[in-house]
Amino acid sequence: MVNRLLVLEDGTVFEGQAFGSTEESIGEVVFNTGMTGYQETLSDPSYCGQIVTMTYPLIGNYGINKDDFETINPSIFGFVVKEFCETPSNFRSDEGLDQFLKANNIPGIAGIDTRKLTKILRKYGTMKGILSKAKEYGGEYEEKEFLLAKLESKELLTDQVARVSTMKPYVAPPGRGYRVVLVDFGMKHGILRELTKRSCHVTVVPYNYSAENILRLKPDGIMLTNGPGNPKNVPEAIEMIKKVIPTVPTFGICLGHQLLSLACGADTGRLKFGHRGSNHPVYDYETKRTYLTSQNHGYAVTEDSIKNTELELTQIALNDKTVEGGVKHSKYPAFSVQYHPEASPGPDDTNYLFDQFIATIKAFQASLKEEA
Repeated sequence: MVNRLLVLEDGTVFEGQAFGSTEESIGEVVFNTGMTGYQETLSDPSYCGQIVTMTYPLIGNYGINKDDFETINPSIFGFVVKEFCETPSNFRSDEGLDQFLKANNIPGIAGIDTRKLTKILRKYGTMKGILSKAKEYGGEYEEKEFLLAKLESKELLTDQVARVSTMKPYVAPPGRGYRVVLVDFGMKHGILRELTKRSCHVTVVPYNYSAENILRLKPDGIMLTNGPGNPKNVPEAIEMIKKVIPTVPTFGICLGHQLLSLACGADTGRLKFGHRGSNHPVYDYETKRTYLTSQNHGYAVTEDSIKNTELELTQIALNDKTVEGGVKHSKYPAFSVQYHPEASPGPDDTNYLFDQFIATIKAFQASLKEEA
């Protein structure tokens, strides 16, 4: 048996079974509460630089199928589970979880008390952690103090968006509908799937593409995707958004929502331990309905900062009353949400927002014709 340690920056140590890569890794330790969707979690670019803990006790039982992935190259720094299944039973499975992590140089640890770890993160907040190099059972680990010294000297990433965004523009399999420019801050393929389902002609561009270059593509609409990290680390995107929202219908998701809000004069702040998982309830002030949503974010728009802007708050999280997007511009055709309406495997409650985006484009074009 091969074991390894997970050491948190507060000095807490967990020893468990090593799987995946045998290499050491340092990252931000977070937890995900989803009972399903571990493949989406592994492949979600919004987890770039993080060591992800799954609170559901059994992971890997349906193996790995790339058709279910949200990006080609996973960018998480580690995977923590109570138990991983070594023999998946799903006929669609291409390989097991262990083999996948090894192939992508991602270390994992199993057999630890993930409930205790989650309670620590909930009480004290997200913190840095280190997954030690794997050791044969009974072998010697590096001293705890040495591992903590490594943690203390290691700065967390600030360039995650640049790491996961496309480097060059490209056109997705072309549709015959509205022309949509998809600004990739760490795009999940689910967003692309929803737009192509609606026959949109989608051009994907890098996170730092200028407003002038975007407008040169003559888009009917602009999508601002999800992505990892602090939105204030992407100032060029904020400036771009300020220039495009007066003239093109714009829809933001997750990080895209935070960037849109910053561009409109609101502010963002870091959450204590973030929202990651599925079935998070969100209340809509306009429809008076509660939607179940999939979420993955460590930052949020602060509600007080919206008051002196031209944004209107339309949705809020019922768990902790944080802003869930539900913001729309009172003057321009722009709106955004913090959660993931494209979520796979679900829930699908808010999938209608893509139809709302198409309707916004249609209404905006009709208003231009009337003015002409």
